[in-house]
Amino acid sequence: MFNRLHRPMPPTDADLATKALEEEASYRFPSFSANDAVTLGLSLRKRFRGSSRHQRHGKGLVISIQTIIGHTLFSCTVGDLGSSVGDVSLDSWSSLEGMIAVVRRTGHSSFYVEKGMGAMGKTPKQLGIQGDFRIHGGAFPIWLENASCCPIAVAACYSGSSAEDHHLVVTSVRDYLHKMAEAKIPPPPLRGGMRMPSPGPPRDSSTWISNSAVDKVYRPQHYEDEHEHEHEQMH
Repeated sequence: MFNRLHRPMPPTDADLATKALEEEASYRFPSFSANDAVTLGLSLRKRFRGSSRHQRHGKGLVISIQTIIGHTLFSCTVGDLGSSVGDVSLDSWSSLEGMIAVVRRTGHSSFYVEKGMGAMGKTPKQLGIQGDFRIHGGAFPIWLENASCCPIAVAACYSGSSAEDHHLVVTSVRDYLHKMAEAKIPPPPLRGGMRMPSPGPPRDSSTWISNSAVDKVYRPQHYEDEHEHEHEQMH
């Protein structure tokens, strides 16, 4: 009874809408090319194929990444039509296109629109979103950092679960942006006008003894002076 009384409350539609809006503001690209779309699409595919939804529960997925004006940059299906594993229905692609249309219509993720409508208690008709639009999470706008007028593209996937589809796209976008940032990490700083060489493989004792040229580099100067003095005394 005590645990039931203190169980955390699930997030409200307003909470989820606020978080989705923050994700849109945070996950913006410095640039976005056709190659980026393919890499992101393959990442979505790989992530879903490794999920329990696909491997254990036989869920299928359709993925599409398009420019904001409708040019397809990447598209694929995870699963087979009508199979027992990775089932994809005939309505999957039409649902996906309807979600992408929501992003084009509003400039926001379809999940944000869904939860925002729930928080306001509005219907699609009241907001002027009717016809071929599909209010379902999973379509996410691709924004550029230096272009605030409209998204440049839309990344979308559909498996039938609004929250899970949205989470799949958002985490894939987030991780791809992190990789892009890591690729731009500057090299080690210069010292005395020269770049510091890599340390190379560790040197074992036999290498240390046999390679006299390298040995002189690593031995301190006072070590050389002392041994030269000993050599003169012996003679």
